Amino acid sequence: MSTSPSTPDPTMDAISAAVLRGRDGDTGSARRDLLSLWERIGSAGDAFHRCTLAHYLADLYDDPAESLVWNVRALDATDALTDERAREHHDTLRVAGFYPSLHLNLADDFRRLGSFRAAAEHLDRAQDHLSALPDDPYGDTIRTAVHGVRQAIADRDTAPHRERQRRAPPAEARNGRAGSDRQRPSMPGSRRRP
Repeated sequence: MSTSPSTPDPTMDAISAAVLRGRDGDTGSARRDLLSLWERIGSAGDAFHRCTLAHYLADLYDDPAESLVWNVRALDATDALTDERAREHHDTLRVAGFYPSLHLNLADDFRRLGSFRAAAEHLDRAQDHLSALPDDPYGDTIRTAVHGVRQAIADRDTAPHRERQRRAPPAEARNGRAGSDRQRPSMPGSRRRP
């Protein structure tokens, strides 16, 4: 089975280039480029493009309300996405595997906004979809993040991810395990910065 894109896709290439600029610290340029692409794609355009772009654009906003807008758009686009279309981009992608991360992102945005009931509802939806995740580092990251966000909701903690990490004792001191349980989730194949 191939692990490369199945068909050339200039729109995905442009999304990827913008995401890389954002990861390199040029979030303003990345945000502008993704917003420009969104205008070209349109709110009724290709569901895979909309899902991917909205998911990554949400990451470029520190404000949880702005992030929430884009995470909702990503979830809406995913609801219109088919496995067949996702596999046109990469033959290992399955739409069911997107839902844990998307609901986790929504839960985290709602948590940061202090809407703990809505956060818990989306976290429950993320939990319901965890079986769709692979048993690999990506799946482990999402499962660990579900635990971390659930704890933050229980603590009524609205701090952004980075602030919670600075205040929290090391994970091994909390639960005898190495590694952080407060990682912000991402979609399959992405590497969201903490």
